[in-house]
Amino acid sequence: MNIRHGYGKKKYSNSDIYEGEWKEGEHEGKGIYFWNNGNKYTGNWKRGKMHGRGVMEWINGDHYNGCWFNGFRHGNGIYQYADGGYYFGTWTRGLKDGKGLFYPAGSKRPSLKKCCTSLGYDDDHKTVLPQCSSLHLEEHIVKKPSIKRSLSEKISVSGVLKGSGRMSSKTAESSGLSDSGREFVHHNSSGTFSFDSDAGQSELQENTAVIYEREYMQGVMIKERIRDYNELSKKAEKKTKFHAKETQKSSCVGIFKGHNSYHLMLNLQLGIRYTVGKITPVPKREVRAADFGDRARITMFFPKKGSQFTPPHKSIDFYWKDYCPMVFRHLRELFKLDAAEYMMSICGDDGLTEISSPGKSGSLFYLSHDDKFVIKTLKKSELKVLLKMLPKYHNHVKEHENTLITKFFGLHRITLPGRRKVRFVVMGNMFCTELRIHRRYDLKGSTHGRITDKDKIHENTTLKDLDLSYEFHMDKSLREFLFDQIADDCAFLKSQQIIDYSLLLGLHFRAPEPLDGLVEPPNISPNMQSSPAGQGLTADGEVLFPSKGFVLLAHEPSSVNTDPGPHIRGRALRAFSLGNQEVDIMVPGTGRLRVQLGVNMPARANHKLPQDESDSAEVELFEVYDVILYMGIIDILQEYNAKKKAEHAYKSVKFGPTTISVVEPELYANRFTNFLKQKVFPGQP
Repeated sequence: MNIRHGYGKKKYSNSDIYEGEWKEGEHEGKGIYFWNNGNKYTGNWKRGKMHGRGVMEWINGDHYNGCWFNGFRHGNGIYQYADGGYYFGTWTRGLKDGKGLFYPAGSKRPSLKKCCTSLGYDDDHKTVLPQCSSLHLEEHIVKKPSIKRSLSEKISVSGVLKGSGRMSSKTAESSGLSDSGREFVHHNSSGTFSFDSDAGQSELQENTAVIYEREYMQGVMIKERIRDYNELSKKAEKKTKFHAKETQKSSCVGIFKGHNSYHLMLNLQLGIRYTVGKITPVPKREVRAADFGDRARITMFFPKKGSQFTPPHKSIDFYWKDYCPMVFRHLRELFKLDAAEYMMSICGDDGLTEISSPGKSGSLFYLSHDDKFVIKTLKKSELKVLLKMLPKYHNHVKEHENTLITKFFGLHRITLPGRRKVRFVVMGNMFCTELRIHRRYDLKGSTHGRITDKDKIHENTTLKDLDLSYEFHMDKSLREFLFDQIADDCAFLKSQQIIDYSLLLGLHFRAPEPLDGLVEPPNISPNMQSSPAGQGLTADGEVLFPSKGFVLLAHEPSSVNTDPGPHIRGRALRAFSLGNQEVDIMVPGTGRLRVQLGVNMPARANHKLPQDESDSAEVELFEVYDVILYMGIIDILQEYNAKKKAEHAYKSVKFGPTTISVVEPELYANRFTNFLKQKVFPGQP
């Protein structure tokens, strides 16, 4: 059809050259692009843009080898400077974002395995969420970073002229911008900020054993820690041993011993596909009491060779049981999930991703390919608690559309050969968002054992109460809505005798306002909206949010994405700072987002500086950040047991203090709520 398609080579009028695969007139697949200024990109393309794994070589000798997305460095990668120094870390839309390691020129070159381990990747270099295809660096595989991709600040590095496939001259200049041309911020001993280029970072250091652990936020360096190479190597080895030891302790290892995890995943997909397909054609009706009963089950045997009701498959023979299918179908409808989309998310050809357990339960976790759903293995006791509370849970989420309590979409059991039983629950992933989650906290309002060993903290660690060094100030009305719902949810959990639940809190930081627009060369900085008049504080001290981080706007349903998601809750919220109107949030570089309870909630984070800094090598460069919050109440399947408490009290008296605290539901709810009110989301100062 007179359109380039297949393999070919083209020389453009500006002397740029592309050689590689084409699809319908655009670069698609593997290819090499030579700019007329001497820069070169070798790697994968998609719809005319650098996408996937690729290597960029600049004429000044710098190299970037890593992941790309839609023309930007996006994901994991290694940036090597011409003088031999290099930076191993993550990028978001062309900007350094998250934690990384900088090795000055002349420093001892580590293995990539140690780099991965120190940044929180496991032995297979796997993290939680997929982001780019396989990345082969120096014969090692560095798997995709675990954070859902963030569409923050834009850098125009891959504009494509439609119909020609030629990279524009402006694009070529932007693509020629290596990190050596970018500015960064560091903290002088005098306490003032200064600006240097990254090229200055790579100069030969006198002490070649020194490396730098750095953390960036949309291109701005916010934290730096000087580390000794030998110390980091020991830390990586210790973490590897700890990971192996924890794997052996995991309670699920015994269950799955001799059974490939792939088979378990396949069984789960086959069962969910069968159940959803069977229950969906049933005419809609109201949920009845019998739908919660012991007989409300669907069971089926899945032989490997197939049967009259089941397809042949490549897994092992197994029995499938689906609990209360009509109830969970109605819950999915309440949450506005389409049955076909739900089935494709979990049962599609892309499969599920197994992720490591963030807690001590030893549970297995699987993630759907589109990041919308998390599937977790349950203990038998947890399954019983969920079935017992299901009628009240159904009523609660029906009456409270903004509930913060975990959304459950399905409850299943697989029986393996030898009568081993594995129970699963399907939940919504509250961190399925366009924005990158920089920090995660599991907050219970307790101090006992609620701190994380610093040597075990990495990019994806879920931190605890005593690790929280921020307090969050939000709009007066938003805060009131939040605590009204927390009170309702805690009252429900208290009525069900539930304890030990947590607030899972995710933070997306915006780059510090005073430095926004200064950290990128002027010709590629995005246009930021100017600050509206009166931005800052109202007369009575209410926070109004600066435009550099984000802007609150009156809600317009036609301007935001209203598609239901796994964590999308009810109506838009009202903000005091906009006259109690329903609001949206405008995030520069991302777009306009709905503000809902626990989703896309704007706030100001104040960093609480300790009185005496225990680690002088680590410097926090800023004290105030604009943040966007994601939150929900999780771990709601631990039932209070008076007998268990009595046993612990007896042991405490006879043998000394025990390591487990069993608290009555009412006391737990009060402690949980007071902690959030006083320590996490205090009122305006």
